[in-house]
Amino acid sequence: MGIYLNPGNENFRRATVADIYVDKTMLIAEMNRFIDKANNYVCVSRPRRFGKTITGNMLAAYYSKGCDSRALFSNYKIARTEDFDNKLNKYNVIQIDVNSEYQNTNDKDNLVRILSEKIIDELKQEYKSVKIKDEYTLGEAILAIYAATQDTFILLIDEYDVLVRENVSKKLFDDYLSFLNGLFKSNTLRPAISLAYITGILPVVRDKIQSKLNNFREYTFINSSNLTEFIGFTSNEVKKLCEIYQVDYEECKAWYDGYKQREIEIYNPESVVKCLEDKQFEGYWSKTSSYQVISDRLSQNFQGTKDDVIKMLAGEKVDVNVTGFLNTLDAFVTKDDVFTYLIHLGYLAYDVDEKMCRIPNREVRQEWLNALASLDDYTITNQIINNSKQLLQKTLEEDAKAVEAALDVSHIHVTSNRSYNNEDALQSAIYLAYIYALNKYTVIREMTAGKGFADVVFIPRDDEDPALIIELKRNKTAESALDQIKDKRYFESLELYKGKLLFVGINYDETSKKHSCMIEQFVKE
Repeated sequence: MGIYLNPGNENFRRATVADIYVDKTMLIAEMNRFIDKANNYVCVSRPRRFGKTITGNMLAAYYSKGCDSRALFSNYKIARTEDFDNKLNKYNVIQIDVNSEYQNTNDKDNLVRILSEKIIDELKQEYKSVKIKDEYTLGEAILAIYAATQDTFILLIDEYDVLVRENVSKKLFDDYLSFLNGLFKSNTLRPAISLAYITGILPVVRDKIQSKLNNFREYTFINSSNLTEFIGFTSNEVKKLCEIYQVDYEECKAWYDGYKQREIEIYNPESVVKCLEDKQFEGYWSKTSSYQVISDRLSQNFQGTKDDVIKMLAGEKVDVNVTGFLNTLDAFVTKDDVFTYLIHLGYLAYDVDEKMCRIPNREVRQEWLNALASLDDYTITNQIINNSKQLLQKTLEEDAKAVEAALDVSHIHVTSNRSYNNEDALQSAIYLAYIYALNKYTVIREMTAGKGFADVVFIPRDDEDPALIIELKRNKTAESALDQIKDKRYFESLELYKGKLLFVGINYDETSKKHSCMIEQFVKE
């Protein structure tokens, strides 16, 4: 058993005995389908803190000859499959955490050489009868062992893209590309590789690295295909955990859900675990990294990025054509490049069918707000957010005049002169004016209610806060908007809600470009 070659199962064992562990072992069954086949190079990319390292440790524990993991897996789903024993601890595994090596190596320019030498030294100790020359690359050493013994290898590389994301020297970057090329672009070496499983935050479709990894089967945060249930926690898994730990599931959903593929809801596992342990809802994910990555992209403001961000903060979706953005990550050409990058990082959620992106949940929304607040040229945006906080309070106090003034301002910020009188623009103005309310409310547009559709409904997460039903009119009166709420009995959709309920009628006059408002409290009979 070595550090890199045929590691033990201790890292995975520790994960399984933690207070909270969710069984994802059926991923092994998916990987078993690729072993010793032509399509056996797999790349799985997902955001930070979505369980990449735990998954790598699980695969190492299952495949590695360096341990006996039968008892460790005996209580998990994979142990109930027919071929559980066939590949259990039967392979030479080489496991590499590129981020750990990068962070812990002082001589970073020579990182690839130092790492290769460490792994080759372990190979020499394990295969003393095989002649492995000192000048061999790692790929050449593996090939020499295969030629002499027919033994094959499984390569597990975690955070493969850290040297792509970091601003490393040209020497290190070039050395790393040569390292990847030697392992994965050699047709001679390929029979010696039973499986290659690499993980990272970014997919491999980038210009400088694509040619080295274009033979990998990709599972990304945009399309994870049949691996979706293993990317994060699913709804059913989170529901069960919330029941066990007596945590409000709906609140957990509002904070940490929001990613979805193949009709499977995906939750941030790290944040869910921290929430269950602490019994507190807050932005755990944001504590693991800086929001600087958002600030940097926003400050460049590609093709009006700022305006689309404001819309998403107001609860809207934005069109995105997913791109293969450039390897340098600083040479984005279009707004779509920026948003594609942020989708892969988890700062945006993407709907493949609609081709739209949005801010997924309250936790991530807070990171966006923090990023905006850090930018000097976003003083107007910050003022909008601060005004929104005050507006919500004024609305709850039934101050209709304050609502009118706020809408006059927000309507200007979300529209051009051409679209100012558009109905969608009016709804966007409402969203922007109440952007702070998204921290406390679930906001639903065109909600089925009573005898029709309520324009905007604010449902509080805390029963102590009042619910709001907002009806919009154009070139009529605020009173007529209130009348429609009552006549069509929109409040019936909230019949189970026991708290205070406010009706908000708003009218927009196209001629004066002014808003009028009336607020009335509804008392249930």
